[in-house]
Amino acid sequence: MVTTPLLPSDYLDLISPLRAGADLRGRIEAVHPETGDAATIVIRPGRGWRGHTAGQYVRIGVDVDGRRLWRAYSITSPTNRQDGRVTITVKAIPGGKVSNHLVRRATPGTLIQLDQPTGDFVLPQTKPAKVLYLTAGSGITPVMGMLRDTEFDDVVMVHCAPQPQDVIFRNELHDLVADRKLRLTEVHTDTDGRLDIARLDELVPDWAERETWACGPAGLLDAAEEHWTEHGVQERLHTERFRPSVVVAGDGGEVTFSATGKTVEADGATPLLDIGEEAGVLMPSGCRMGICFGCVTPLKAGAVRDLRTGEITEAEPGVLIQTCVSAAAGPCDIEQ
Repeated sequence: MVTTPLLPSDYLDLISPLRAGADLRGRIEAVHPETGDAATIVIRPGRGWRGHTAGQYVRIGVDVDGRRLWRAYSITSPTNRQDGRVTITVKAIPGGKVSNHLVRRATPGTLIQLDQPTGDFVLPQTKPAKVLYLTAGSGITPVMGMLRDTEFDDVVMVHCAPQPQDVIFRNELHDLVADRKLRLTEVHTDTDGRLDIARLDELVPDWAERETWACGPAGLLDAAEEHWTEHGVQERLHTERFRPSVVVAGDGGEVTFSATGKTVEADGATPLLDIGEEAGVLMPSGCRMGICFGCVTPLKAGAVRDLRTGEITEAEPGVLIQTCVSAAAGPCDIEQ
């Protein structure tokens, strides 16, 4: 009665937001620039944090211009960091609301929402004799978590970035090379062009014998999967995609967000999550790649196409869709 309309826990959250039993939160303690468009965010997680496995990612909820937006980022800190903090390393992408906010506007003391870490892009319990990391751009982030966490006797990295100054963690990588803990090949795509996957025969002659973790743009991963399969060693390749591969584009159509009364035209290749956000609709979201189901929404009318498989889903009572991997396949009505 004393705290109505709030609950006692609401007042406790103000005093001790990272306490045990509260919704899982974290406090940003530092922001360290890595490149001109990337930064490492140091987070003190609340007491409910269960810890992570190297290579996993975490969903974070950030308030941007009065709206809470959720995104998923790889954890770049080792599992045994002494101060109990965790880090994510974020690259600001053009038009990215959360990534630009974290890289350019986030300040120490800011509270964020956290989910427990998840993902199966991780190292095995038994150490492989030989390891290859194949990365490009911000695809280096989960691999950096692995490098910081586990040492191998024989580890090679091939990393692609436009220019040397665009290589995230470059100084740390070269320190590992100097300490003979890593063999590194940088491919600078502005001068060298995109990596031809066949060049691995030259860059890493024994690549087929190595357990490989690859992360980066869809084109690189598609080429790697095809290459490893052609050579009959696909079981040695482990990939992590930040965005699903678009297999088939739908026809597009008029999308109605019935809860807000907004109607917009959509093409058949843009996820409904992006369409809604651009229209100013508050859309639930999470990993944005079809894994976490944080964006699931009822489809009230019409049809949508799964951008990964091309499968059409038509509206009927109780049908839910993942808006991050679904596009309009004609006029449709989304309950948002």
